[in-house]
Parts: sequence; C-alpha cells; structure tokens
Amino acid sequence: MQISRTRVRSKERFTSRPCAGMKGEGGQALVELALSMPLLITLLIGAVEFARMAFASIEVSNAALAGVQYGAQDTTTAADTTGIQTAASNDAPDVTLGTTTTSTSCICSDGSASTCLSTDCSTSAIEKIVTVKTQATFTPLIHVPGLPGTFTLHGQAVQKVLE
Repeated sequence: MQISRTRVRSKERFTSRPCAGMKGEGGQALVELALSMPLLITLLIGAVEFARMAFASIEVSNAALAGVQYGAQDTTTAADTTGIQTAASNDAPDVTLGTTTTSTSCICSDGSASTCLSTDCSTSAIEKIVTVKTQATFTPLIHVPGLPGTFTLHGQAVQKVLE
C-alpha cells in the first residue's frame, strides 16, 4: 500500500503545478511582441506608401496612353491638344495631373527624316507621330527624414497617327 501512495504523490506533484518548471518565462512572448511591433508597423506603413506611389505612377502613365490614343485617331485629333489633355485627365481621376504636353513629329515611311512638309518624302509617305507627356506630384502621407517631401511622377506615350 505504501507504494501506491508514493505513486499518487508523485503524480500530484507534476499535475498540481503545470508551469512550475517555467519560472519567469510567462511574459516573454508578450515582451517580444511589444519590442517587434513598432518595426512591423513601420514596415506596413512603408509598404502602403510604396503601393500608393506605384498606383499614382501607373495612373500617370495610363493617362499619357489615353491621351495619345485619342490623338492618334486621325490628323484632326492629333492637332486637338485640348481634347488630348481632356482624355488624359479623364483617365486619371484619382491623380491631379500637373502638366500634359503634346507634340507631333513626322517621319517618312522609308525611315528618313521629315519636317512634316509635303515635299519631304518624295519616294514614300509621311507618317505623323503624336507624343503625350504627363506629369503629377505625389505627396506621401508620412514624411521620412532624408527623403524628399514630394515626388514628381512622369508618363510618356508615343503612337503613329492613323490616316
């Protein structure tokens, strides 16, 4: 009978205090979380700011593409700078475009240079090219010391005019 009592006592010793072997380690995970949380939050905010800037950059590039697609429809729309600027700004509703510039140039279909005069390409046809450049300013929500307060985003698209 004494053997069974010692067995019961030894079981009671291990089951009555389950954390007896971990003295002082109960809050370690909480301390590690408290120390690493500022770093994790900083990384998250940085990723969000980077994503916002990437989105704005894509919007600026797509606005240039929309403007050049409008201008490349025919020779009349290639000369319509107001319509090109409107098409560009309508394509980027989330970004305020600072400037939208358009330019047209010409090239002969055989690859030689042209000044857009009808006498330039005697053996080939004149091809008109529309170029649209867009620009916008991006201001991050959180300023990081050592980085500029604003970023200038550029977009450019070039396309031949359909004739």
